[in-house]
Amino acid sequence: MIKNLRVTVDGKTYEVTVEVPEEAGLPPAPSRQPAAPTAAAAAAAIAPATQSPPPPASPSVSAGPGDIPSPLSGRVTAVIAQVGQSVLEGDHLLTLEAMKMNTFIFAPRSGKVIEIKVAVGAAVDEGQTLARME
Repeated sequence: MIKNLRVTVDGKTYEVTVEVPEEAGLPPAPSRQPAAPTAAAAAAAIAPATQSPPPPASPSVSAGPGDIPSPLSGRVTAVIAQVGQSVLEGDHLLTLEAMKMNTFIFAPRSGKVIEIKVAVGAAVDEGQTLARME
């Protein structure tokens, strides 16, 4: 069965067509109209076919035993922890934004924050040290 739905994401409304099998175990009915390309399909069509993977983090960026590396490239939107603060494993230390999504950086273990190496608004690379703990 084909259903037309209206979906709202972040205040923007989209008209979508979905196919719902009528009974489990039966193959879905053939589509009556061509499916609209998804955002991923559109991006794949635009991207070059021989796209190489992103280069690894630069070798000059090396994490020490107390370093907290960035899991991705992005921009620092919040620094929660302060130098000298004692934190517990899982405490929120920083927030990064990449592609309009927030990534929270949590303390990997309990300890004391001895250095914050970034400030709000700073651009960071994947693997770059954000903070240090003892």
